[in-house]
Parts: sequence; structure tokens; C-alpha cells
Amino acid sequence: MTYCLAIKLNSGLVFAGDTRTNAGVDRVASYRKLFSFGNGSTHSIVLLCSGNLATTQALVEMLGRSCQQQDGLFSDTSLFDTARRVGNLLVGLIAEAQSRPANQGIDFGCNLILGGQVANEEPRLFHIYPQGNFIETSVETPFVQIGEEKYGKPILDRIIRPHTPIDRALMCALVSIDSTMKSNLTVDMPLDVVVYHRDSFDLSHARRIERDDQEFAEMRRYWSDGLRRLIDGIPALSI
Repeated sequence: MTYCLAIKLNSGLVFAGDTRTNAGVDRVASYRKLFSFGNGSTHSIVLLCSGNLATTQALVEMLGRSCQQQDGLFSDTSLFDTARRVGNLLVGLIAEAQSRPANQGIDFGCNLILGGQVANEEPRLFHIYPQGNFIETSVETPFVQIGEEKYGKPILDRIIRPHTPIDRALMCALVSIDSTMKSNLTVDMPLDVVVYHRDSFDLSHARRIERDDQEFAEMRRYWSDGLRRLIDGIPALSI
């Protein structure tokens, strides 16, 4: 399984995802699910993937090649156009795979999060479905989740607002993933995160968080201990 999320803020974007893949109890592995494409000046694009691994790997390869083409990824004048490009590529890959007789009955679908900034636009964030259609975040719903989303949603609902500082949003994203890992064994480390600051066109603020990362371990302890203290301090209900 997978859990990936992205948050749109007034100050930029936050992306985070796990690396666990699971095709059965004895087929567990780790694969990157967060990918970035940028030219440092006019296009900064981040993609998060959940679903069929063969489909997502083929998609990422095609997008990487597109970056080298004159009419490719960096020719788009809006991230909306990029979302349409990615959606069309996704539909084509799924249709091609399903057309092979030996592949009948296999689910080649995947869900994607596409976010970033194209020059002359503000940062944008989209959820792209296997059918190629997509929705964009809004002021009311400034985050997107794909994969095993239910365990990590409550903190995002309670905390994330467009004006939330970007460092606090990153902490919420990591707590959201930690809560999911605590309740679901199909989501696991290492984790990948990217923080994009508005109008910077800089995707270098990225980090791989390994299992032995001491800062992340301290954050997990602080969150767990804080929850226990809060529960202990809630006034008792009279029964």
C-alpha cells in the first residue's frame, strides 16, 4: 500500500510520501514514490504516485524524457496543462497494458498528486485519477492524500489552513504519516519529503528520512507523549 500527501499554503507547497510497496505478505519492498522535475527558472513540478508500480515507473520515465523535448513538460504555460498532459499519458499507459491478453483482470490504475509552480502562476496542486481527470485543491481543502489516507487525515483537517507556516505544515505531514504507519503495516519508512517555497523554482529542499533518523524519532516521541498528556488533562465526563 501507499500513503502520500501534499499541502498547498500561501507560502508554498509541502510533499511527503512513504516508500513501502506490498504485493502480498511475502512480497514487500521499498520504491520511491516522490519525483521532481524542474529547470530552476520557470518550472518546478513534483509528482507523488500510488497504485500499480509498473504504470507509475513507466509514467515517470516518459515525463523525464519529455523534459528534454521542445514541446515537452517545460513548454507548458500552466500547471493545469501539465495535469492534462500527465492524465492523458496515464490513460494511455493503462489502456496499453490492459490491451494485452495476458493482462486481463489486472488493475493497472494509479492515483497521482501533481503539484508545483509554472512561471506567471501561483503554486497549484492537483489530484489526478486513473481515468485521467483531476481536481484541484481549494482554500477550504488545501491538501491532497492518496493511498491509505484515513489514519492521517484528522490532524490535517484540524491544523492545516492556507496561512499555516510551511515548517508547521511539514511537521503535520510527518505526524500524519507517522499516525498511518502506527495503524497500518502497509505504510512504512523510508520517507521522502520536499518543501517548495513560493516563487523560488528551487526543488533542492528535499530529504530522505531513514528508519534511524534521530530527528524524526524525537518528533514521534514528542507527539506520542503530548497526546498522552492531553488525554490526561481532559476534564472527566460524569457518568
